[in-house]
Amino acid sequence: MADLEVLSTIRLEAQAQSHDVPAMGVWHRRVVEATEKLIAEITPQAAVAVTGFSEALAPTLRRGQLVVATELRTTAGSSARALPTGEVVANDLARRGLDVIAGQVVSTPRCPSGEVREALVRQGALAIDSDSFFVSQALGHRPLVVVRVIAGGPCCGPLSGGIRAMSSLLAARWSLERWAGALRSRTVLLATPRSFCAGVERAIATVERALERFGAPVYVRRQIVHNGYVVKALEAKGAVFVQELDEVPPCACVVLAAHGVSATVRDEASQRGDLLVIDATCPLVSKVHKEVVRFTSQDYSVVLIGHANHEEVVGTMGEAPGKIHLVESLEDVDALELEPGARVAYLTQTTLATDETASIVSALRSRFSHLTGPPGEDICYATQNRQDALRALVEHCDLLLVIGSSNSSNSNRLVEVARREGCRAELVEDETVINLGWLEDAEVVGITAGASAPESLVQRAVSTLQLLGPVEVREVQTADEAVSFALPRQLR
Repeated sequence: MADLEVLSTIRLEAQAQSHDVPAMGVWHRRVVEATEKLIAEITPQAAVAVTGFSEALAPTLRRGQLVVATELRTTAGSSARALPTGEVVANDLARRGLDVIAGQVVSTPRCPSGEVREALVRQGALAIDSDSFFVSQALGHRPLVVVRVIAGGPCCGPLSGGIRAMSSLLAARWSLERWAGALRSRTVLLATPRSFCAGVERAIATVERALERFGAPVYVRRQIVHNGYVVKALEAKGAVFVQELDEVPPCACVVLAAHGVSATVRDEASQRGDLLVIDATCPLVSKVHKEVVRFTSQDYSVVLIGHANHEEVVGTMGEAPGKIHLVESLEDVDALELEPGARVAYLTQTTLATDETASIVSALRSRFSHLTGPPGEDICYATQNRQDALRALVEHCDLLLVIGSSNSSNSNRLVEVARREGCRAELVEDETVINLGWLEDAEVVGITAGASAPESLVQRAVSTLQLLGPVEVREVQTADEAVSFALPRQLR
């Protein structure tokens, strides 16, 4: 954790931050002299934020919009200085609902001509100020972030939007303090196994191979796996995601997602006749579907442990409509309207938390003495392995980050398992939503990823933490995974 020192050029900018922010002056030499004097007075561990008004160069910028510098340069052709933590601060400001953009800020001691401005815009510059680059030179290697606010543009002068600009600067102060608080050396523990399981790899490969073989577009009913990053990547390659089969045009190729579908959906696809249907259902989910058919054909009352409205549960219950009782909690077990001596079989969603599921199965056994279950566990090997790996590291962590989408069941279960183990845990879609406030007291951060989240997002999260200080990365491995599934027959 570092102390925060905020520097501004003029008194009005300083007042927008707090009463104790020094004003350095507007002239180039005075800025440098004032900065050097201030550096001598602040502690070596301090992090510095340079804030103030700026003038828009990019025509799309608006008054009151915050610009966080990821690079500083001058109009004189000086070497640029990269400020990689700018993206981290910009993301934190955006999460708080502020209007913010990250990019290049140019410093110049005098107002540039119109031709120079146009050239700067072509080179990607967003805004112009009088001091940031020169202050950064005087600061050396101290942690630095530059936050400017657009107060005007070329036609209206830099201070015409001053009231809105002051309000934006005031709102930015909290994120600056959180940035300084998050700066520290830390240890990152990576849970292994993590990220893609064999079923997810098979589903993604199914769409990619279909695109290669049949060409774009290839239609996919629902999300192929529950991860927004994966879906966007496949869309970029030519996949088109739809909710229902009636959205698929005639004579098209359509892939059924990894979570499985009901018998009704399969019948609808078959009745269309004009579709090339490729079923990417995970083989472990297909196993549960087959168990439903087997148990119901033997007149068992089937209890499915799972989460209502999850696509896997909807598809599984659709194998025997009206013959399956869904149980989500211990209270649901008590509410089951079945005779104590009834022939009852239980099945489970494949992506549940193993400890919570075990307690529900135990309650079912207490109610139904002749309870039977699947010949092997329905909870898939990957879900089990990721939860075991998580348990092996959470006792050592101040914070656990679970990479995964909000609609990913197995990712949500990882968060729940960690919290039951007493560890602070957060689900994050990617590194851009890592909250700086979580990191202020976190010397040891654990990272895992749900079975539908790509490993690249894990590495991006590690890279973000490395921007905030030295990081030692260690793997905590509890199992080896060598499982693979063959592609659907149409693609072999």
